[in-house]
This record gives sequence, structure tokens and C-alpha cells, in this order.
Amino acid sequence: MHVAVLAAVVVLAAVPADAQNYPIKPVTLVMPYPPGGGTDFIGRTLTQGLERRLGQPFVLEYRPGAGSAIAATYTSRAPADGYTLLYATSTTMAINVSVHKRLNYDPTKDLAPIAMIAVSPFILVVNASLPIKTVPDLVAFAKTKPGALTYASNGPGGAAHLFAELLKSMLGIEMTHVPYKGNAPALNDVVAGHVSLMLVDQSASVQLVRDGKLRVLGITTAARAPMAPDIPPLAEVGVPGYDAASWHMIVAPGATPRPILQRLNAELKAIVSDPATANELNRRGFAPVASESPEALAAFVKSEIARWGKVVQQAGAAGIE
Repeated sequence: MHVAVLAAVVVLAAVPADAQNYPIKPVTLVMPYPPGGGTDFIGRTLTQGLERRLGQPFVLEYRPGAGSAIAATYTSRAPADGYTLLYATSTTMAINVSVHKRLNYDPTKDLAPIAMIAVSPFILVVNASLPIKTVPDLVAFAKTKPGALTYASNGPGGAAHLFAELLKSMLGIEMTHVPYKGNAPALNDVVAGHVSLMLVDQSASVQLVRDGKLRVLGITTAARAPMAPDIPPLAEVGVPGYDAASWHMIVAPGATPRPILQRLNAELKAIVSDPATANELNRRGFAPVASESPEALAAFVKSEIARWGKVVQQAGAAGIE
């Protein structure tokens, strides 16, 4: 037998039969957040697209709680056959490692990245009645009124908390953290003036900004976001080098066969690149991403764990959960 043909036969034999025919039954996408929000929209969009492209039902299963750790732990212990997937965020795959005293899953071993879907830039919003219209104004206010600035978040150890801590450290100012149990009550108190400011994803605050109830100082990504080209990056208006965003990816149990990961990677990239899908993601405050390979994403996750681990330590948030 010719060497090349023999090699092809060996490779084919190494691919599990299930991977060759995948999927042959319904697939579950575990959601770590409750229905109704932006992540739910993305999850529904992806499952509908995968159903059309692969010919099997893709269903959402909601397991919220513990900063997405409940859903991640459940998925990490599921059979590694491609029939249980997880909607994961930067909190799930990177931040939780440092925030939780004991994490019942290792995102670098127990979960395997499939495809990056989108990033969610945050915006820095302040109470509209404050005399703060720019980042230099914010710094001046903090230094002339020590202890007066407060910032809200949707909970300790989450992206809003850590993005604000990163901002605080880079500006060299003091702000007091006021945690809430969700974006809505946190934003309401910023609007009411009970809290000075907040870093929040655009989709949660866009209407309040349009109504003039909040003032925007900048966006957290290093480049302007397609969905908000008029909002300057914080890096350009007073915080050089600032770059932060929540990211969203689909992952599987760690030992899932590579051919299944690659198949899903290609299908998810095709769904996200569809112009109608991309436009809708942009409209809702998410920037669609042309995903790298599963292997490249695994390296990215390790780098993000290291990056945010330093911020968690600086914020005093290590092991708070």
C-alpha cells in the first residue's frame, strides 16, 4: 500500500466513529446565566444556526449560579462526546480561577475551547449630575474629594468589579466598591446618585445613556467598537494602555475528540460571520469575532488566567467566593 494512502487510513482509524458522523442525536448547550439577557440571545442564535447546519436539535439548558461555576462544573463532568457543550465567558474560563477559594473544575484541563463567538466591551458611565465629563475630570474629582467616589458592580469578583479595579490602579485614584446582585439595581443607584459610576456592558445601559440619565466617559477596548463608534476608548482619553472586555466562547468537556471540536469551530464561525447575525450582535452591544482554532484558544485562556489573576490579587478579591 502506498505510504500516503496508508497514512490516511491510519489517521481515519484514529478518528472515533462518533466524530465522523457527529451529531447523530440532540446536543445540549448549557447556559450559566438566566434566560432573557444578552447571553441568552447569543445562545439561542447559535443553537438555531447549528440545528439548521447540522440537522439535529440543539437545546439550551439553564444552570445559573456561582459566577457560572455551577454550569461549568456540570459540563466538565459530562461525557466528552460532543453532546454537552457550555456557553462560557471570561469569568468562567479565566476570572473564576483566582476568585474562588475552591473551584470544582480546571478550565485548562476539564474544558476544551471550541470557538470564540464575541467580545463585549464595557463603557464607563457616571451619574449625569456629577461635574465629571472626561477622564481627567474624574481624576481631579477623586483627588480633590478623597473618599467621595464610589463605583457599582453586579457582584464582587465579576468583570465589572475587576475592570473598575484595573481602571483605579492605572489612574492612581481611590474609589469605594459597592457590589449589587445584578446590573439593574446597580445602574439604578448610579442614575439616582447613590453611587458615582460603573463599568457596564453597553447593552445593559444604552437606553439610560440615550435618555441622558448617565454620562459616558469611554469604552474599555483599545479600539473603537463597531456598535458605538462615537465612544472613544479609555486608552485614548486618559488611561493609556487600558484594554478590557468580557469575551464569550463555546467549550466542551476536556477530553472531547479533536475532530468534533474542529467541526463545531467551523460551523460556529460560519454562523457568526453571517451578516445578519453579525449586525444583530453589534446592535445588542457584542462585537462578533472570527474565531481562532481550538488550540489557539486554549493558549489564550491560559494567558487570560494569568492576566486577570494579577488584577484579582490587587483588588483583594482572591478567594472571596
